[in-house]
Amino acid sequence: MFHPKGPSFVELLQQGLSSVERGYDLLAPKFEYTPFRTPESLLKASLEQVGPPGGVQSALDVCCGTGAAMRYLRPLCRQRVVGVDLSQGMLDEARRLLADAPGEAALEFVRGDALALPWREEFDLVTSFGAFGHILEEDEPRLVDAIHRVLRPGGRFVFITGEEPSALRPGYWMARAFNAAMRVRNALWSPPFVMYYLTFLLPRARALLEARGFGVDVRRDALPEPYSHYGLRVVIATRR
Repeated sequence: MFHPKGPSFVELLQQGLSSVERGYDLLAPKFEYTPFRTPESLLKASLEQVGPPGGVQSALDVCCGTGAAMRYLRPLCRQRVVGVDLSQGMLDEARRLLADAPGEAALEFVRGDALALPWREEFDLVTSFGAFGHILEEDEPRLVDAIHRVLRPGGRFVFITGEEPSALRPGYWMARAFNAAMRVRNALWSPPFVMYYLTFLLPRARALLEARGFGVDVRRDALPEPYSHYGLRVVIATRR
């Protein structure tokens, strides 16, 4: 549908009728050719906010997908970059795509749940891009807790989110309509497929992070146009 090498409508339908894990296993070989993949310009601009190459000891990318952010994280890190994802298919694709990634830090690929990360105070930096729609609103406090737990004191959580959009924008109602359709799908079909838009937005994200002990810095001019115009922001949350 999106690219000659991308998934067909039938393949996307098959994915959408699967669980999140199985759906992304199916999509993994063609994920790079879909609009669901975070654009390079957003990744580059976001991670430029972290600091110079070699300025971080270790980093974790949560819901790493095919490893797009890990390619930018590796030069920033001296020791290790870990990607964690629920889908083994996505991890296998990330390992393949990052075989030539620049940098010296060791790359690790771990199958796991973002809400139950198996580390404690091991990372200086945690990132997550394009994955919050797979976290139910009632599970967002658990996500923040999990990230707080894996960061060392003074460590940073870097991500992109949006301001609450105006209801006057057509995109707002398209997103709400998609969310409504997804809720109907999940009520009628099992297993559920969790993917919603307009999630973990400011100011809710700020409130959840501050309640857990993070200092929150919202960078409103860090992203290139048209993304800044659409209300997307880089957030750097530092564990106190």
